[in-house]
Amino acid sequence: MENKRPIVGITMGDPFGNGPEITLTALSDREFYDRCRPIVIGDIASMEYALKVAKKRGTSDVSLREVHSVDEAKFEYGTIDVYSLGIIKKEDIPDTSDLDDPQPFHLWATELGGEAAFQYVKKVIELAMAKEIDATVTNALNKEGIHMAGHNFDGHTEIYAHYTNTEKYSMMLAHEDFRVVHVSTHCSLREACDRVKKDRVLDVIRIADSACRSLGIEDPRIAVAGLNPHCGENGLFGTEEIEEIQPAINEALAEGINIPDRAPLPPDSVFSKALGGMYDIVVCMYHDQGHIPTKVIGFRYNRELQKWDAVAGINVTLGLPIIRASVDHGTGMDIAGAGLANDISLRNSIDYAIRLANNRQ
Repeated sequence: MENKRPIVGITMGDPFGNGPEITLTALSDREFYDRCRPIVIGDIASMEYALKVAKKRGTSDVSLREVHSVDEAKFEYGTIDVYSLGIIKKEDIPDTSDLDDPQPFHLWATELGGEAAFQYVKKVIELAMAKEIDATVTNALNKEGIHMAGHNFDGHTEIYAHYTNTEKYSMMLAHEDFRVVHVSTHCSLREACDRVKKDRVLDVIRIADSACRSLGIEDPRIAVAGLNPHCGENGLFGTEEIEEIQPAINEALAEGINIPDRAPLPPDSVFSKALGGMYDIVVCMYHDQGHIPTKVIGFRYNRELQKWDAVAGINVTLGLPIIRASVDHGTGMDIAGAGLANDISLRNSIDYAIRLANNRQ
């Protein structure tokens, strides 16, 4: 049983964000140790601070073990293994933990935080490419921070593609059995429209089919969203559906991929159908087309208590030679450091990484 549990590397995210505390909370659950062998890639100083706050709030009673290689990790419930890179020191962390009510850091984007978060991601990719770990899970980083540190990537997806030498990849968001995958993500809306080309749409349809099969879905039902209102109304509101999307669908159908409607679907109704179980995944044409419905489903704000009841959903980069799942939220800089962050999305991400690793094995 021991050797069958996949080793999952979890990056700490921005050290001044919510990553350390939600990692601590999630790995305080024995279930994950029954299903995988988790190891945190980050810095022991940040994790120790998160533990100090958690103990003050009575939300965790685990301990930490600093390691400097995967081989040193023991993967025992009750003690979290931290592969520490030594970038963040204790004195770098603004300490408000001794207050009766610990307060957030309020550091926002910093060069130090960006550099640390970037190096954690780079290290976890190296470990996965070397097959020292079976899957990777990433906490949120601050894009402004990594740019301040001189790393000009749009986000995790592009970092992973670069360091794995992957040309054809896509972002999948998921909440339970609702899934979307994107033709384009981090670019302007004007550029996103220009990226809706037949070859790229076909690549993403293939990636979507493969992703669902890797989750154990034998014959995935794929919906393809249109780009324009009403799918262009036969060219009245745009011709991308006619000239680019439909030809991609036709070729995918010829390859045996299951696209039940055999045509692009209006974006204003396709997600309701997917939520109702008509499709296993929706191919979206740009970032917000896929992100908005997923977050409307997974993010729940309690208007009476003025707080988030749930920040659920996960982000998976498809097409890579390694497994990468991620939280589907930001660094939460407004509350980070106070022990108040919600760990639901991280739990979901670890669950997805385990499932993908088990199916790959």
